[in-house]
Amino acid sequence: MISLKALKPFAAGGNRWCYVDPMDSARCIKVRRPDFSVEERRRSKGFPKNLKPLSSFDDNLDEFNVMASLERHYDDKIFAHISRCFGFVDTDMGKGLCSELIRDSGGEVSLSLKQYLWERGYGDDCRRAVDALCEHWLKYRVPSRDLILHNVVVQRDVSGAGGSAIRRLVVIDGVGSAGIIPGHFMPGFMQLKKAQRKVTNIHQRIDELLNDKAQGKGPGMHGFFFHSGQD
Repeated sequence: MISLKALKPFAAGGNRWCYVDPMDSARCIKVRRPDFSVEERRRSKGFPKNLKPLSSFDDNLDEFNVMASLERHYDDKIFAHISRCFGFVDTDMGKGLCSELIRDSGGEVSLSLKQYLWERGYGDDCRRAVDALCEHWLKYRVPSRDLILHNVVVQRDVSGAGGSAIRRLVVIDGVGSAGIIPGHFMPGFMQLKKAQRKVTNIHQRIDELLNDKAQGKGPGMHGFFFHSGQD
């Protein structure tokens, strides 16, 4: 069993905490927030969603099934911009989902796109990286929810002089069709249409975040890491 309780998570989402795997620094472990159970999450939903089985509210199980489906139905290059999943592990905080931990060349956990844009702005390097991610999404017609900025990380090559160049953007959560029909079963034109909506949406989210910053608004709590993932 892997001990996580004594460690500090490096990030938190709405339902899960993310820890560096103490057995492998190239992996992270996602566990359910102890203060928000699956039962409580179902109770928080309105009718008819609160009638769904408990398993449908388990983010780890949902993510595992989605990633397994990607491996079965798409070629391996789809993971050029999607973090890989390695399955479940036993922890002292319950079942954890083990995933690829995206790090910069200097070893720090890669910043979310939200944090990167807020702290560093939207320069040409970042624009090219966003365009490359969008091209990938359209090429593979990746089934996904909206590409939320805190679910995308910016992997950088860091130089000794303090400079950096963006290597790639990686989606770490939110992949998979939200509908009943799996994305790969849909006609090609429908898959492409859905992917195009996600591409349009990420550009809108970037504009909204930058507008909020220009107006002096806060960025919100999600998407800012607690620590760099280094000892």
